[in-house]
Amino acid sequence: MAHHSAIAAVGQAIRALLVDASKAEPIFADAHFDIFQSTDFQRPSDGFGLSIYLYRICTNQYHRNLPPRKDPDGKRHRPALPVDLHYMLTPWGPNPDIQHRLLGWAMRVLDDTPIIPAAYINSRDPEPNVFRTDEAVELVFDPLSLQDLSNLWEVMEPKLQPTATYVARRVDIESDLEPFGGGLVQTRDFAFGELVTAQSGSQSP
Repeated sequence: MAHHSAIAAVGQAIRALLVDASKAEPIFADAHFDIFQSTDFQRPSDGFGLSIYLYRICTNQYHRNLPPRKDPDGKRHRPALPVDLHYMLTPWGPNPDIQHRLLGWAMRVLDDTPIIPAAYINSRDPEPNVFRTDEAVELVFDPLSLQDLSNLWEVMEPKLQPTATYVARRVDIESDLEPFGGGLVQTRDFAFGELVTAQSGSQSP
C-alpha cells in the first residue's frame, strides 16, 4: 500500500509521462507541463503548455471496506484508504490551433499508458518507495458533463477552456498507526471443571 505521499506522487507521474513523451515530438519540445492550484488559472504561464489540476478526491466505493492487510510473516495492518483522484488537463497557447493540437496529443499519450506501474511513479517522485512494487494506478478518461465543467471553471474565474478530465483509480493510502487487535495466538489454555452428578433418590422435575 502507498503511504500518505501517494496523491502528490501520482500527479508528478502524470506530469512525467507528458514530459517524457514530448521529447520525441519536436512540435511540443518547448511545451511546459505544470501542476496547477486554483489560483494559477488566473495567470497561466506565457508560451504554451498544459496544466494538470487535481479538482476532486473521493473514496473508491468498490473497495471502501478493505480487510486488514497481512504481511508474509502474519503481521496485520489497518485497512488502507482507497481513493480516486480526479484531474483536469488544460492546454494553454497563443491560439486555438496550438491548444487543440496539444490537447489531442496529450490525450493520446495518456490513453497509451492506461496503467502507471509503481516503478515509474516511484522513479519520478522525490520520496523513495511511495508505492509498493506490486502496486499500479489505473488512469481513465472520465469526461464531465457540460454543466459540471462550467461550474468548475466558474469557481476559478477564467473563461471556459478546452479541457480533458481523467480519474486515477484505486490509490490505496496505508495507515501509519500500529495494527489494532490482540497479538497472534501462541498457546491455548483449556480450563476443566468437575462434573456434578445428581444425588441418589432425587426426582426429575
